Amino acid sequence: MRTVLGIDAAWTIRNPSGVAVAVDRGDGWHLVAAAPTYAAFHALAGSGPTDRFDAERLLQDTTRLAGTPPGLVAIDMPIMGELITARRVSDNAISAAYGARAAGTHSPSAMRPGPLAVDMLTALTRAHFPLLCDNPVTGPGTIEVYPHPALIELTGAARRLPYKVHNRGKYWPLHSAAERRQALLAQWSAIVAALETVLKGSAEHLPLPPVDAPLRALKAFEDTLDAAVCAWVATTVIDGAAHPFGDAASAIWVPRPLITHC
Repeated sequence: MRTVLGIDAAWTIRNPSGVAVAVDRGDGWHLVAAAPTYAAFHALAGSGPTDRFDAERLLQDTTRLAGTPPGLVAIDMPIMGELITARRVSDNAISAAYGARAAGTHSPSAMRPGPLAVDMLTALTRAHFPLLCDNPVTGPGTIEVYPHPALIELTGAARRLPYKVHNRGKYWPLHSAAERRQALLAQWSAIVAALETVLKGSAEHLPLPPVDAPLRALKAFEDTLDAAVCAWVATTVIDGAAHPFGDAASAIWVPRPLITHC
């Protein structure tokens, strides 16, 4: 049995982080848990609530939910063994490969994610999940992922998918507010359907919010969805179906294309 943990990590301590767990019990990969916050994830596992990053508790609760310890932790956040103060080789490599498709990386800095990323990786390394930057992946470890290029490869899209809540006005400037919500949910539905083909249980654990849900509920779903994408990328790394963009100090892992691009 194989297990992975995906974390859509917020770049500041004030914002929530989504969490997801996937398991392969010999019949393919399944999504078995997904939550919009650390506290909600721990609640799923039946442990005490906390809404801060706690590596040991996350690993323990992943084991409770999956039945076996995770072999890989995938984090959507710039991480490396020291404070990140500028763009890295990995950031530039992703932007070179996917920038023309509107999926280049944001520029990290000493403030964002800053010490938060250092603290997370330090805690995971102490828990015997060091940063992994090259194939083949052996033993437990932590990888950095970026959902935008991953979703491009999952769906065969020509460019970055329009699925971020705060960008809905930019995606559909001529739409009414209600039409933008409808378009956003339609995009989420398509992503969940695509995930279901590679991660069974995605439809069950990623139910769409109502179209009239408060913005905070829409953002919570987006964070949960990104965590599930992180978990899926981790499964492709374990299966030898992903490529690291970067160098020995930092690498962003992207699944190999599932669909031939036109």
